Amino acid sequence: MNTIKKSFISKNVVEYKVNRTMIHDYQPKAGDIAIFEVVSIGSLNAIQDDQGRNCHIFPGDKIMLTFGNRYATNQFEGYVPFGYHEEYHLIGKGGVAGIVESMASRLLLKGPTKLTLAGYAVDNRSAVLNTQYYNSDPIKFNRRKARDFKTILSLGSSMDSGKTTSAAYLCRGLKMAGYQVAYIKLTGTVFNKDKMLAYDCGADKVSDFAELGFPSTYLCSLDTLMDLYESLLYEVETAGPDYVVIEIADGLYQRETSMLLNHIPFTETVDHVFLSCCDSLAVHAGVEFLSPIFDDRLFAIGGLFTCSPLLIAEVEEQCELPVLSLEKMLENGLLKSLLTTTKVHIAV
Repeated sequence: MNTIKKSFISKNVVEYKVNRTMIHDYQPKAGDIAIFEVVSIGSLNAIQDDQGRNCHIFPGDKIMLTFGNRYATNQFEGYVPFGYHEEYHLIGKGGVAGIVESMASRLLLKGPTKLTLAGYAVDNRSAVLNTQYYNSDPIKFNRRKARDFKTILSLGSSMDSGKTTSAAYLCRGLKMAGYQVAYIKLTGTVFNKDKMLAYDCGADKVSDFAELGFPSTYLCSLDTLMDLYESLLYEVETAGPDYVVIEIADGLYQRETSMLLNHIPFTETVDHVFLSCCDSLAVHAGVEFLSPIFDDRLFAIGGLFTCSPLLIAEVEEQCELPVLSLEKMLENGLLKSLLTTTKVHIAV
């Protein structure tokens, strides 16, 4: 084959063979690695390569991707296909292929980048390689494990509400306050930018589900998510953090987010909660949604609405929780004061 452009999710795959004979008969599953040929360019004209670099793609290119599912309200809804298809789609820039079921209206004009399946990446026994826990084993979630750090959960009312930026600035504010801090992204679709923003903001250690080989977490079981959570905490606790900032993708109603927020073994590991919202009404609904779950552990709100002084004024008139813009998160002593006066949750 011609030179194969390797996507970020497949970065750890070094030794493999390309099997072209099984493309019609093999049923792929999430994480399975395959080689695709680009047919036409749609809304995604690049992939993140194995170095995390933006790598442009063109018709005729061969690219290494993994099959996966995606839930992104402002992007694609896509799935691992059943059986062989004449056409596949690039549904995630970090290296996810599947079949698009729906997309945001702004993408309709260009549509998805179209692909054909050229072959599967296999080992010496002709078994299809899979990225999930490719170089490691999952660690079973331990509800009773004593943890030497506090956790801050960064949630958003919806996709693109500002929760990634909020999480990164929480890391920076904590670091400026003299703490060791780590960041993990537990759910979403592989994209290297989010955790690197937290790293650039000063986090001592960052990781996410993709580092353990998951192209996405959409449609994962609750047990899988909890073991993934434990595995990520194990990865970052080597940095000796005082705080671990945990980001969960998408909005409060999204499948995996909702599962975790309704799962007491998960919520009892959370010491503090920060909610990011797009507008004032989302703040009202989000606080009402989260208060019965977390009570006074919901310590502050922020997100995209803080770009508007008028929206800040609306929220402050209706909500007693502190409003933290990005600038306020970095104010000397403010974040430390808010966190140390919030009652830390003790699991029972």
